[in-house]
Amino acid sequence: MAIVKSKLLKELSNNYPNFLKKDLEKFINIILKEVKSTLNRNERVELRGFGVFYTNLQKSRISRNPKTGEKVNTPEKKTIHFKMGKELFKKINNEEE
Repeated sequence: MAIVKSKLLKELSNNYPNFLKKDLEKFINIILKEVKSTLNRNERVELRGFGVFYTNLQKSRISRNPKTGEKVNTPEKKTIHFKMGKELFKKINNEEE
């Protein structure tokens, strides 16, 4: 089951009832905006205890259309990678910290 921004906002408002929902929504939007802009600048985003997001540049290449077999030029593009932190790994695998 995936978590969406509205579900995250609901969970935060339940856990922190003294904050207004609109303030929590602004907080979430600011964090996501900063993560996006940092990745766009090709910098790492490290969230301690959670993991690291970073970008790689995938070189341009000639690939094939699987339906027709025709050669297609694929331009270079950025890809986002995630490396899980040790604490998150232990929590997911039910290990003692």
